[in-house]
Amino acid sequence: MTNIARSMGGSALVLGLYGVIAAVLTVGIYISTKDTIVEQQRMAKARALTQIVEEGQYNNQLLDDQLVLHQVNLLGPVDEALAYIARQGREAVVVILPVTVIDGYGGDMNMIVGVRADGSISGVRVLKHNETPGLGDKIDIRKSDWIEAFSGRSLANPNIERWTVKKDGGVFDQFTGATITPRAVVKGVARALSYFEANRQYLLAALPEPKETPPVEQRIKETVHGQ
Repeated sequence: MTNIARSMGGSALVLGLYGVIAAVLTVGIYISTKDTIVEQQRMAKARALTQIVEEGQYNNQLLDDQLVLHQVNLLGPVDEALAYIARQGREAVVVILPVTVIDGYGGDMNMIVGVRADGSISGVRVLKHNETPGLGDKIDIRKSDWIEAFSGRSLANPNIERWTVKKDGGVFDQFTGATITPRAVVKGVARALSYFEANRQYLLAALPEPKETPPVEQRIKETVHGQ
C-alpha cells in the first residue's frame, strides 16, 4: 500500500507541475500577444470607420475623437457607449454611432452607423454577427453590397413607417429565404437615426476654441504681480 500511495503521490505531483507550467505558458502567451491583439482590433475598427465616411470629408483622427454617449437604450446593449466624430476643423460632419441588434436570426449583431450633420446616413457596417452563411450573412459588405442601400437615407427618406423590408411594406430588400436578418438590421439603423435626432445638439457640438497661451514674458510678469 505504501508503494501505491507513493506512486499516486508522485503522479499527482507531476500532474500538478504540468498544470503550473501550462498556466505559466498561457499567461506568458497572453502577455506577449496582448498588445498585438489590441492593435489589430484598433486597426480593424479604423478600417470600418473609414469605410463609412467619405475620404476628404474630415481632417481629424477618427479613433481619437470620441464622445461618451448617454441614455443608449435606443442603441441596444452596446459593448462600447462611444461615438466617433468625423470633423472638418472644429465642426462635426459625421457622427458614427454603435448599434447592437438583439433580434437577428443568429443572435446579437454589432453595427456602426454613420450619420451626417443633416441627418442622412453616410454608411453602415456590420462588425460582428452569427447569421447563416449564404443567407443572412449578406449583411456583411464582404458578401454583398446590400448594406450600401442605407447610404443617403434619413428618417424622412423614407418616412419612419416604411423603415422595414419590402415584405412588411417597407422599401428595403429582404433576402431569399432570410427575412429576419435584414428586418433586424433595418430596425437597428432606424433606431440609430432616432437616437441622433434626439441627441443632435450634443452629438454635433463643435470643439471649443483653443486657448491662446500668452508669451513667456507675459506669464512671468503675471506671476510676479500676482505675488
